[in-house]
Amino acid sequence: MPVNTGFKRQFAIIDLVPRVTFLPANETFEFETGKLPYKGHGRPESLLDVAMNFGFHLEHACGGSCACTTCHVVVKEGGNNLSEMEDDELDRVEQAADYQLHSRLGCQAVVKGDVKVSIPEWNRNYVSEGH
Repeated sequence: MPVNTGFKRQFAIIDLVPRVTFLPANETFEFETGKLPYKGHGRPESLLDVAMNFGFHLEHACGGSCACTTCHVVVKEGGNNLSEMEDDELDRVEQAADYQLHSRLGCQAVVKGDVKVSIPEWNRNYVSEGH
C-alpha cells in the first residue's frame, strides 16, 4: 500500500506553441518554442523577435539593445508568460512615454506562453507616420 507523504511534485508548464497578440491591430502570431529564427534584434523569442519574424512592425530605433523605449508595449494579458524584467529594462522602460504598471520593452520581454500586448497610441502614430 502506497504511503502518502504529503509531498507534491510541482512542474512548470511551458507552452510549446505560445500565441502573441498585438493590440489594437488584433494580430495574433503562433510559434514553436525554440524554433523561431532569431532576427538579431532584442532577445531571442522576445516580443520584438516574434514581431519581426511575422512581418509585424514594432518600432525599435536602437536595434533592440535596450537603449531606447520605442518598442514599449503594455501587457494586457499573460504577463506571467513573459521573462522577468531585469534592472536594465526597468531603468529604461520607466522613461517611456505613457509608462504604466504593466509596461515592458518588446526587445527584452521573452515570450514563454500566451500573451496580449498593446502598442501605446503615441507609438502607433509614430510608426504610421513612417518615422
